[in-house]
Amino acid sequence: MAMEVDYYELLEISRDANENEIKKAYRKLALKYHPDRNQGDKEAEEKFKLVNEAYQVLSDPQKRSVYDRYGMAGLENQGFSHFSDMNMEDIMGDLGSIFESVFGGGFGGGFGGRQSGSSQKYPLDIETDITLDFNEAVFGCEKTITYRFKTICDVCEGTGDRDKNPKTCPECSGRGQVYYRQGFMTFAQTCDVCHGEGVVVAHKCDACRGEGFIEEEATTTVQIPAGVDHGNRIRVSGKGNVDKHGRRGDLYVLIRVREDEHFVRDGQNVYIEVPIFFTQAALGGDIEVPTLRGKKEIEIPVGVKDKEQFILRGEGIDDVHGRGRGDLIVQIKIVYPKKLNEEQKELLMKLGDSFGVESTPHENLFEGIVDRVKNWFKKEK
Repeated sequence: MAMEVDYYELLEISRDANENEIKKAYRKLALKYHPDRNQGDKEAEEKFKLVNEAYQVLSDPQKRSVYDRYGMAGLENQGFSHFSDMNMEDIMGDLGSIFESVFGGGFGGGFGGRQSGSSQKYPLDIETDITLDFNEAVFGCEKTITYRFKTICDVCEGTGDRDKNPKTCPECSGRGQVYYRQGFMTFAQTCDVCHGEGVVVAHKCDACRGEGFIEEEATTTVQIPAGVDHGNRIRVSGKGNVDKHGRRGDLYVLIRVREDEHFVRDGQNVYIEVPIFFTQAALGGDIEVPTLRGKKEIEIPVGVKDKEQFILRGEGIDDVHGRGRGDLIVQIKIVYPKKLNEEQKELLMKLGDSFGVESTPHENLFEGIVDRVKNWFKKEK
């Protein structure tokens, strides 16, 4: 696209729209711009592509989160492709499951979608996950992962038939679906005979049990960039499933991050709670606090409050896209002694007495309140 389109504006919804509101808006616009209803209208066709692109992003919580934070640039970094770069036949085929979930059944078009009998039996892209320690996510690392991928069965050459000669389904003529029209819309149902395969296998291949593919195990090394966060995905190009033409998809690695005992992450910012003794809170002074990269000294003012925060600029986490670094927020926790011996009690009492009236602020604040309350009851009588 020449310019970036706001998906929320495109679907005419607010940025906090829920799942049902997104689906309702998509249903309305998909019907409005569907090719069956606007044959030959190139403008409607482009609108239809954009509407489907917007729905694919906003209906997926992970994609929506990336889009909200980084826009299309963030999605493109994770391998998302614009529908505007695809032809309409590919779009109608790829969105079959979306149409089915939104419209309650097959929702085809004048293009008819892809035929199941000649299409790939499994998606080329695959996903696995990896769990990182907190520091590995913060500073990046290299990980070796083992995963499984699909490839075409060599014995039956992907047909699923031991004779390598599956028969075209007589019910759907190899389409995998049976179609019927109602008004301007084309509906489709999975063929009951071939169960959507488009072919009928008389003798299943022993090697793949009639699936047409087998699973293999592979190991690859993944470079984890500094600043990666829980829920991010990393694309490893050319490590996915393999189709019958030798084309290979991508492997997506879903990142999970263990929590740290002391540091708490919020985006690129990090929080840490630092306990100080009550005497130190009263006296103030300099203290050393741990950061992600060592120690830093901060000045505690006299009379610091519990939960008061101090910000150390640039001591947080690097943005995974190279857009700067967050901050470290130090939150004070004032610690009081749980037990006092007689000597400590006596010293504290002497200390309190040395402040005079300052040591009994509640008495000064509520002075005369008892007499005022008594007057209230006198007035009632």
